[in-house]
Amino acid sequence: MSLKAVSARPIIVPPELPANISASSAGVTGSVLSASDLTLEAVSEILAQATLLEREDPIQRAQRLAKRRIALLFYESSTRTRTSFELAAKGLGADTTLVSSLSSSIEKGETLKDTGLTLRALGAEAIILRHPSSGSPWLLERETQLPVLNAGDGMHEHPSQALLDLRTILAHLRPGIEAVTAETLAGVTVAITGDILHSRVARSNMTLLPKLGARVILCGPRELLPEIAAQTGPGVEIERDFTRALQQSQVVMMLRIQAERLAGLQLDLEEYKAGYQLTEERLAKHAPKALVMHPGPIIRGLELTGEVADGPQSLILEQVRHGVAIRMALVQRALTAQVRKGAGA
Repeated sequence: MSLKAVSARPIIVPPELPANISASSAGVTGSVLSASDLTLEAVSEILAQATLLEREDPIQRAQRLAKRRIALLFYESSTRTRTSFELAAKGLGADTTLVSSLSSSIEKGETLKDTGLTLRALGAEAIILRHPSSGSPWLLERETQLPVLNAGDGMHEHPSQALLDLRTILAHLRPGIEAVTAETLAGVTVAITGDILHSRVARSNMTLLPKLGARVILCGPRELLPEIAAQTGPGVEIERDFTRALQQSQVVMMLRIQAERLAGLQLDLEEYKAGYQLTEERLAKHAPKALVMHPGPIIRGLELTGEVADGPQSLILEQVRHGVAIRMALVQRALTAQVRKGAGA
């Protein structure tokens, strides 16, 4: 099985935002657009709130945002992220509405700006957005002045996934810690392996984990991991040899090979599997105590085997569970920040 190039295409890591949008334009309290916007204090507050909400009586928890309105605006298919955000909002008592690109005015050509303004006019108090274009959450926030939670924008970022990944790592390597510091993950090495070029999950984790002291090793072939990725920031480096990456790591984060984005790249999938697939044998030989993570959806038999996905070192389903708690905290933060803003705070 192989996918061959028709022509090379530009590689930009990280993708640049549109010229008329900058990360610094983010100004609405409660938004989470990028992992780079999150201070250690904010991360600590989100982690602590996630724990509080997860442990709270469901009936009492459902009174927190009773009848508040959240819009989920999804321009791409999603199972985990959309369901997780929706369950999180409903768990807090909020009313949710889902707008997808295949069943709305979006299909008729309506712009993101106009769809956002329509949702605001209908009473939406915050918007959760997944969009194929990098920078779209900044545009939506700027035009609607509503809190926006970035549920994945193009090849750019997926900050809520990085937060739930962090919560999963802390639960195993630093149990009980929620007030994180720049040293919380000192001595921890995380290997991120796979289609890093197209991965917003990788980009958010490359930004967030080094803030807490973790060392991040990026691993993959040049087609999926350009050298420029090592310039992301301190604490991030590249190791092309998967065996050496495994031997150094306490956490191995595998990424899906995004076949839908591979047009224009020279990549032989059989060669990829030979070099980078996580198998039981590789794991047992080179990283027998490492935690195995994957943001999903997983492709069994490609980036990892079914035995590894279902094995004792796998935290894949635990990541999904942590996602609901983290997203409850983010939704609560978005809505309560809006109340403070409206009250003139």
